[in-house]
Amino acid sequence: MQPSEVVTPHLKRSLKLWHLIVYGIVIIQPTAPMGIYGVVNNVARGHVISTILIAMVAMLFTAVSYGRMARIYPSAGSAYTYVGREIHPLAGYIVGWSMLMDYLLNPIICAIWCSAAARNVLPSIPYAAWAVAFVLVFMLLNLRGVQASGRVNAILAIGMSLVVAVFFAYAIRYLALVARPIGHAWLTPFYDPTTFSPSLLFRGTSIAVLTYIGFDGISTMSEEVENPRRNIMLATVFTCLIIGLLSAAEVYVAQLAWPYHGPFADALVDTAYVHVARRIGGPVLFQLLNATLLIANLGSGVAAQFGAARLLYGMGRGDALPKRFFGALDPKTAVPRNNVILVGAITLLGVFLLTYERGAELLNFGAFIAFMGVNAAALIHYRFRSTEKVLLPVAIPLAGLVVSAFIWLNLGHSAQLLGFAWILCGLLLYWLRRNSSAASAPSPFDESVS
Repeated sequence: MQPSEVVTPHLKRSLKLWHLIVYGIVIIQPTAPMGIYGVVNNVARGHVISTILIAMVAMLFTAVSYGRMARIYPSAGSAYTYVGREIHPLAGYIVGWSMLMDYLLNPIICAIWCSAAARNVLPSIPYAAWAVAFVLVFMLLNLRGVQASGRVNAILAIGMSLVVAVFFAYAIRYLALVARPIGHAWLTPFYDPTTFSPSLLFRGTSIAVLTYIGFDGISTMSEEVENPRRNIMLATVFTCLIIGLLSAAEVYVAQLAWPYHGPFADALVDTAYVHVARRIGGPVLFQLLNATLLIANLGSGVAAQFGAARLLYGMGRGDALPKRFFGALDPKTAVPRNNVILVGAITLLGVFLLTYERGAELLNFGAFIAFMGVNAAALIHYRFRSTEKVLLPVAIPLAGLVVSAFIWLNLGHSAQLLGFAWILCGLLLYWLRRNSSAASAPSPFDESVS
């Protein structure tokens, strides 16, 4: 190399297609439908597997749109960037503001689930005590800068996969020797005419989509992937397909083992799946699955709280929020301490104001705004702006947009009202920023805060 030559640091394109698929499964987790099983079962009157499969169809169309937009903006990997550049900056802002709500809600529903799971082990300790304890754990770990590495997350995913395999072994044994479903009983989980309601099925689907949340994270890996124009889209689609089929199998055997004869009681609904595991495999499987899901949600809660704090820090650094508070870092740990404490306080408030079902619906309210936006952005780009030839450039994003909008409209009314109230607050903030001396500041959802 000549002395005058300068090597510019850059990300190495070393990730293959299978790396991306494994990464996507790690993000979503192999146990994804187990946490929401009881809630969806109650809402959809037992048709959990049908909601999982309908949601998968919506996610597959949306996954194609995410993959296609990642080809256009390989270094961005964010829904608000796609929407802001292809449609309008204000539309991108609304998507980003909705994603902020998701960041704040994620640690809340994790803390709610962890508290319910902990009561399965020590029921004498009240829910309130567990809720406070888990929120404090989330906050203290983040204040100390403790973050799980990719290797730790991969090990956890492998461990969860082994537990799922053990569950299936117990389930097959239980169905063959104890439950022994015959004839139409094998099809009842898909369709039971005595309990079927289209409106409730689609409302259940609007919650079941939580199973797939996180698949869009694959698009953020564009700069490290071999042949990203091909592999990002394939990995996103294959991840949704694998998670969808695995999730469908998990809830199907659960429904065969515990047929729907009415909703789960309030005391069981949040952790219903582990109670199904008790029926299938006794106390051993119950405790194993309960501990596995507790650890998974604990890890997700810590990461989700830090993600929310990190996003607020980025907004503060860009002067979208008061920089003195939100843009400050702890000098010793380099952690956005103020934001971690603030998100912790919001999480603590949320665990007492929201149920798991309401929190999941609200989270999906924001997620579906992003999904609709990405499908619309892909539709506009490939229909009106791009000369690139792709398969069904209009039909696929249009189908994703229509299906996503239909499911979004079937969210619970209270979740819709709260979601729209959040968006109105965001629009008010947007208007105040444009009419203040900080109007020239960067968008609060610049790529730098992803």
